[in-house]
Amino acid sequence: MAEAGNALAEQNTELVTCIEDLRTKREEIQEQISTEEEEKAKVQNDLTVLSKRLTTLNDSIARKVAARTDYDKTIQETEAAYNKILESSMTLLTVLKRESVGLEKKGGEPVPPAE
Repeated sequence: MAEAGNALAEQNTELVTCIEDLRTKREEIQEQISTEEEEKAKVQNDLTVLSKRLTTLNDSIARKVAARTDYDKTIQETEAAYNKILESSMTLLTVLKRESVGLEKKGGEPVPPAE
């Protein structure tokens, strides 16, 4: 009977040790969970900040692309108008030279060129 009592005491001690080991492991896991939950909260916050920044950048880019398009349109229109002015100026110069030659033939005196 003493042997049975000793065996029971050993089993009881081993059982208590196993329970304590399980509690220690549980506590370690709980610490890991807490650490990871803190990291998760930080990552979620970072994600929110980055999402807002992405939205801000996308809006800014869209406004700037629209402005660039307006600049392109204005530049094209201005260049086209300038080219028409050049063509008209060349036509006017050609007509003026022709008229000048005609006047020289009629009057005999050269007309000074326009400056």
